[in-house]
Formats: sequence, structure tokens, C-alpha cells
Amino acid sequence: MPKVLSVEDDELMIHEIVSSLSRPGYEVDVARCGRDGIAKVMASPYDLVTLDRTLPDFDGLTILSTMRNAGIDTPVLLVSSMSNVDERVRGLRAGGDDYLTKPFAREEMVARAEVLLRRKAPARTAETHLQVGDLALDLLKRKASHHGEALDLHPTELKLLEYMMRHPGQVLTRTMIFEGVWGCRFDPGTNLIDVHVGRLRKKVGAAGEDPQIRTVRGSGYILS
Repeated sequence: MPKVLSVEDDELMIHEIVSSLSRPGYEVDVARCGRDGIAKVMASPYDLVTLDRTLPDFDGLTILSTMRNAGIDTPVLLVSSMSNVDERVRGLRAGGDDYLTKPFAREEMVARAEVLLRRKAPARTAETHLQVGDLALDLLKRKASHHGEALDLHPTELKLLEYMMRHPGQVLTRTMIFEGVWGCRFDPGTNLIDVHVGRLRKKVGAAGEDPQIRTVRGSGYILS
């Protein structure tokens, strides 16, 4: 049974979230402030965290940054009444995996939770290692290397690299990457994909070598 932590201070919204996620059989814990949320996520493993952006003591992004800096890569669904593009992009860039605006339909919350939980589920095959040229990824240790040298990648960069390494030689559109890595519909108004791919390309490339991640003008990106 998936275990979910909801960090939310509004009682009506807590009821809505718990009711939505209990219906498919998820076990839902609640933290009513940021301090309690950080304590719970540090003390117990969760399969998913729903995180309000505006809490009485902390901005939700502070909790998100604390999690990612501690190496906790649990999927995070940000839930907020702040629906403009800039705020959604801020949340995703801070390490969020998806962004749901209030008010929302219960069916949509459940569907987004299902997508994030599927991405976190262990692979059904025994595959534990990916290799594309001189680029290697250990799926169990979540460690990447290039020419045998360890790469310092953030959790989202690791997810992006894994997605691209699972599709070597294939042109990946921004829509494909956004849905494959972040698990939600692509917003053409954001440059989130370009920013993350640009950072990843710099980290996996060696001076004087042709880049393994290339831009296909007007189409997307390719890893070869």
C-alpha cells in the first residue's frame, strides 16, 4: 500500500486530499505545518509527498529544498493556489515533480499521484545498469559516471539522464521529456526542459569532445 504524506494547514483541503488519496487505498499521513512536515519526511520513508506552497511557518519550497539537499528523492506533488506560470516553474525548478493548482478535481489529484507512484515503482526487470558510450548509470545506487569519473548530479538531473539513456539515438521532443521525467503535461510557455538539459550537458561533457547530448533544431534533443 503506497504511503503518502500531505503537508497542508487548511482543514478543508486536508479533508479533500485525504479523501481523494484514501479512495484508491493509499495510506495518508498529515503534517499541518512545515516543521512537522520536515520532521516526518526525515523520520519515515514515503512513496509520495503532497506539499502546500503556503504554510504558516515555511514556504513549501523551503521544505522541498531541505528534502533534496538531504538526498531524499521522494516524488513531490506541489499543491497551491498560485497558478501563474512563474510560480509553477519555480516549484518545478526547486525539485518538485508535478504542480497541481487549487481548486482541483479529486480525479485529477489521484491521476497525478498514480503517475508519480508509477515512476517511483521499481523496474520489473533485473536491469540495474545503463551504458551509452562512455556514460554509465547505476540504477541501484543512483550514481552516474563519465569515462569512469563520478558525476555530481541532482535528483532531477539523474531522472533526466536516465530517461535519455533509456532512449539512446532517439530524438526526444520537449513534450516527451516533460511527460517522461516530470510526469505531467508539457507547458510550452516554460523553458524548464532547456535549462535542465543545458546543465546536464555541461556535466556529462568533457572538454574537447563532441557532446553526447545534442540539440536537434526545431525538434528536441538526442543522446548518442
